[in-house]
Amino acid sequence: MTIKVHHTQIRDVKLIEPYIHSDARGAFFDSFDQTEFDEKVARGHLFCQEYHTVSSRNVLCGLHYQIQHPQGKLVRVVAGEVLDVAVDLRRWSSTFGRWVSARLSAANCHQLWIPPGFAHGFLVLSEIAEVLCKATERRIPEQERTLRWDDPDINIAWNLDHPPILATGHASGVLFSAAEVY
Repeated sequence: MTIKVHHTQIRDVKLIEPYIHSDARGAFFDSFDQTEFDEKVARGHLFCQEYHTVSSRNVLCGLHYQIQHPQGKLVRVVAGEVLDVAVDLRRWSSTFGRWVSARLSAANCHQLWIPPGFAHGFLVLSEIAEVLCKATERRIPEQERTLRWDDPDINIAWNLDHPPILATGHASGVLFSAAEVY
């Protein structure tokens, strides 16, 4: 067994903990195995693109989603630490409008599986963080939407000490009540 899968408060979003082999030389783990992903996490999803983001402390990225060709995302951190957040935008879901978060870091090697139909974002907790995100659909800029990170109806507990650093597009996200959803 190379991974342990934990269900989050939103059952379809899963935290993946790898088995890490460590010895005097260092550490080794499988960061991805399609067969094991299909068997233990989610069947029928293939990844076609991977993003690599490098951000500094207090950068808040997201909450992004793609209204057509929704993306499933497998997120991991290879340097630093982030608070990774997913918001359920599936109108038919019993968890519609709810969010879940997980701390992902290079130290814990955890990954978060976010299925299609969710908005996704993260807050950088370390000085620098490098985030890898595998996606099940290609990024199509004209289909991208951004949900407001500070929407009072969703009320994500970012636990911020200072206002976050936002890209222009992230600052102008729409409120959940006006968002295009699935």
